[in-house]
Amino acid sequence: MKFSTKLAAAGSAVVMALSLAGCDGGNMNYPSGASAVITGDTIVIGSVTTNSGSAAAYGEAELQGFQLAVDEINAAGGIDGKQVALESMDDKGDATEASNAFNKLAGDANVVAVAGPTISATTAAIAPLADQTQLVTISPAATSDSIETGGYLFRTCFKDSYQGEVAARFAAENLKVKKVAVLYGTGDPYSSGVGEAFAKAAEELGLEVVAKESSSSADDTEYSAQLQKIQAAGAELLYAPYYYSVAGPYIIPQARSVGFDGYVMGPDGYDGLKLTGDKSQYDGTFYTTHYSADDESNSKVQDFITNFRKKNGSDPNTFSALGYDTIYMIKQAIEEAGDNLTRAAVRDAVAGMEFEGVTGSFTMDKSGSPTKTVIVLELKDGKPTYNTTIQPK
Repeated sequence: MKFSTKLAAAGSAVVMALSLAGCDGGNMNYPSGASAVITGDTIVIGSVTTNSGSAAAYGEAELQGFQLAVDEINAAGGIDGKQVALESMDDKGDATEASNAFNKLAGDANVVAVAGPTISATTAAIAPLADQTQLVTISPAATSDSIETGGYLFRTCFKDSYQGEVAARFAAENLKVKKVAVLYGTGDPYSSGVGEAFAKAAEELGLEVVAKESSSSADDTEYSAQLQKIQAAGAELLYAPYYYSVAGPYIIPQARSVGFDGYVMGPDGYDGLKLTGDKSQYDGTFYTTHYSADDESNSKVQDFITNFRKKNGSDPNTFSALGYDTIYMIKQAIEEAGDNLTRAAVRDAVAGMEFEGVTGSFTMDKSGSPTKTVIVLELKDGKPTYNTTIQPK
């Protein structure tokens, strides 16, 4: 998930200018810093997350996932007999703060990898720095397609375009609809990117896109005019990729108020959907995400939930689950690197990694993004309920 800010555009421009050529998941040439063997009795993993500001809830959830994983690893004897220490930095949701925090971690020769950042804007700022300093960085939840990955930057989450494609497949194969409509915010890369990916995939699957409407941003509160056109077009499903704070209190109730009684579907931005009024108006709402507490197909999920509750006294959300998996990905890479523990060896172990975690099973593709299972949740009486797991094709 990502926030629509000027930072995202600026960060993407920096990434494009500094992107690597030929980083396709194979070996790379490293300076002496990346090939230096990391010694010491403790394995240090850095983290850069948003723990203050408007996205603080996401960063705090990720940090809880990081810490639970570290505690479990240490309780089980550590990694190759060494205890793990987590060095946490708050980027405040700001690209400059994120860069400064990352550079501090990169300058510590004991830091073997970094978990984070939280949002796409800060991750875009760090992407070129990860490549320049050759320090493996795994972002739990930066979904933007524009972020360059596959050099030293990887992600635990799927990309925006991927979940748009999966949503179209779910609409066609599971919901059996024939006519769909799309509503998205043109001023928001997340909303427009996922929306366009859905529309393209829907047409390729033989669905008729009967309406494609937009708002100037993803933060508007009035959508009735667009929704009236969608209703008049005869859409059976509305795909509206907005955030939980907009889709819940505005888009879905307004769609019902203009007479639209079809399905509503969205991306992972619906996690924590804010509800208003009669909960029944949210029936028939679906969204794609990374994790579900009700997923009985994944044996790791219930153990994760039990341990999280014991440590934090609350239920984990998607961001905690993604953070938890991120630390275990780093652990797997360090174990594969073996006695010759270098940043270069850890990077090579992450590239092409096959991993099974709380948020699904996947293989890391050549661009540094996972091709993974996707969870679909359905709202029933206002409560997100597990519907199905969609396997990658």
